[in-house]
Amino acid sequence: MSRPLIPKSSLAALNDNELEILHLLANGHTAKSIAASLGRSETAINERLREARRKTGVGSSRELARLLDAQKIWDENIDLAGKGPATEGPAWPVGAGRPRSKGTIFMLILMPIAAAGLLYAASVSTAGTDAAPPSDAVATQPSPLVGSWSLDVGRIPETERPKSVTIRFAVSADQAWTTHVEIVAPDGSVSKADSTALADGAPVPISGNMGFIDTVSLRQPSPNTLVMTLGKGGQPVSTRVYTVSKDRQSMTETIVWAGAGIPELETTYFTRVG
Repeated sequence: MSRPLIPKSSLAALNDNELEILHLLANGHTAKSIAASLGRSETAINERLREARRKTGVGSSRELARLLDAQKIWDENIDLAGKGPATEGPAWPVGAGRPRSKGTIFMLILMPIAAAGLLYAASVSTAGTDAAPPSDAVATQPSPLVGSWSLDVGRIPETERPKSVTIRFAVSADQAWTTHVEIVAPDGSVSKADSTALADGAPVPISGNMGFIDTVSLRQPSPNTLVMTLGKGGQPVSTRVYTVSKDRQSMTETIVWAGAGIPELETTYFTRVG
């Protein structure tokens, strides 16, 4: 039996921030993980969800998110959809095709990859402001992400940690991001991956010897944040949010694994080395 549709008049009442949060909810996020990803308080996220329920008359936030997803509201209202081929059917199962240890997980660390424009393309709003800044506002600002970063392997269990992981970001005059990742495993073997992509959500291929990923898509919602979606064979693997501290000397990576259930969140830490 088909799901009931939400009246257009109710959809028109939803603003971009509410749609953004509901899109994340539809992809398995919780209010807590949405707050962490968008740099807002959990209370503020819940208030947005409550207002969205009031506007549409739907009693459950997750049901509202599912209905919006079924009606393809994201593509029509906010630029959250990637420009690559859409992924139909259930999301990539949690754990299916994933690395089994954190040492291997970090081999994914910088292949900004894959399909379907996930986390958020709208900029993080300033307090009390619903409208996102123009998309070209981010592009004109120098990004503190540019440079070389080294993973703090000391925070990883000794039995699972690689010898090192380094990431290097560069941005060209035409705003194309070049990313180079190099992972040295405990046995001394080296894995590398390179990609060049615009921060427009369109998936592009990567080169290197990391066979468990093959595409990357990027979004840059603010100068100090880069959102990367990794994929393999047209299926999403994970979305990673890189955020640089105010002093530009440290960077956190929040990983959201694709899956049909409650997403697994992981956080890793990097320090600037160049």
